[in-house]
Amino acid sequence: MDIRERIDETYRAESRAVLATLIRLLGDFDRAEEALHEAFRAALEKWPREGLPENPRAWLISAGRFRSIDQRRREARFEAYDPLAHDVEADDRGAAEESLEVGVLEDDRLRLIFTCCHPALAPEARIALTLREVCGLTTEEIARAFLTPAPTLAQRIVRAKAKIRDATIPYEIPGAAELPQRLDSVLRVIYLVFNEGYTASSGPELMRLDLASEAIRLGRLLIEMLPEAEAEGLLALMLLQDSRRAARTSAAGELIVLEEQDRALWNRAQIEEGSALVARALASRRFGPYTLQAAIAAIHCEAARAADTDWQEIVALYDLLRRIEPTPVVELNRAVAIAMRDGPATGLALIDELLAGGDLADYRLAHAARADLYRRLGRIEQARAAYERALALTVQEPEKQYLTRRLAELTGA
Repeated sequence: MDIRERIDETYRAESRAVLATLIRLLGDFDRAEEALHEAFRAALEKWPREGLPENPRAWLISAGRFRSIDQRRREARFEAYDPLAHDVEADDRGAAEESLEVGVLEDDRLRLIFTCCHPALAPEARIALTLREVCGLTTEEIARAFLTPAPTLAQRIVRAKAKIRDATIPYEIPGAAELPQRLDSVLRVIYLVFNEGYTASSGPELMRLDLASEAIRLGRLLIEMLPEAEAEGLLALMLLQDSRRAARTSAAGELIVLEEQDRALWNRAQIEEGSALVARALASRRFGPYTLQAAIAAIHCEAARAADTDWQEIVALYDLLRRIEPTPVVELNRAVAIAMRDGPATGLALIDELLAGGDLADYRLAHAARADLYRRLGRIEQARAAYERALALTVQEPEKQYLTRRLAELTGA
């Protein structure tokens, strides 16, 4: 691997961690982003001559930080006295090494998440800003996740940054008194990050393992700091879902659905850890939707074969889940579970009712589920139309390949 490839690899692996620390050190999103790009520009200039540093992350943080300080000094020459610029120079003379201690660096992304999830920001803005700044998703990827036009999403992020700056929202992990009220937003953000990694919104691959792993890491950090039942439930859910990653695609990258997966490939250590967390969260009786979803995932993981799945228990859990989170997607998943328990005709009637309501009219998974139930009933033409509708709404390549294969099988039938 040549040095340019090593720099590209370092960018993929370290850029978001470097950015989080630069935001803490510089106190401004835009300056930190400029500093990040300057740091990697410096790496492109120096690393080919000097070689890869022993600690690339610390090198990049220092390079970005001091280049930003130099820029502030140049700006100060043409301005009246600027207290902020003075503070930056004073910090430059301080003990910079303390800012680069391992423990401090490891907490920076968690600090950044709590800043992005501050109650002063609108809920949609909290999530969009975190996905953009902490995890590096593009505006287009986030917009697809939100079913929002990309320009609208971009303006939302810009306004959120301005709000943090103008309201001087602190870049810190809140104190114990504030943590519980901020927890829901943080949990939702972490799970959205995981979902983007577990099933990427677009692109040639089904999964973005870096994002899924990062979400699990953040989940672990969170329960170390705040061991609440629902935080444990979220970590359990992510571990149980992630335990199936090796079985979710073929060697060629094709999607393999749950009932067709080789369960011998599932990660038993993750299943055991996730199941223990579920049991602990349920026993607390302070659980919420993530814990209930984790309990459903645990039932799937306990079944040695797809045919052994306890659909009665899964439907009961969905009945409970819909009481505390009555969303169309929960209703869809419940309908699929009922179809597995009571037969495809019963589930199909529920899905048709949901689609008639309009909330899931453009949701690809609703049409894919409908198509599968038509297929099981032998209603080939209706199945074909539903698969074609799902395919038209799908942008991710492995999912498109799966739906195309299903269509071809219908033609063969």
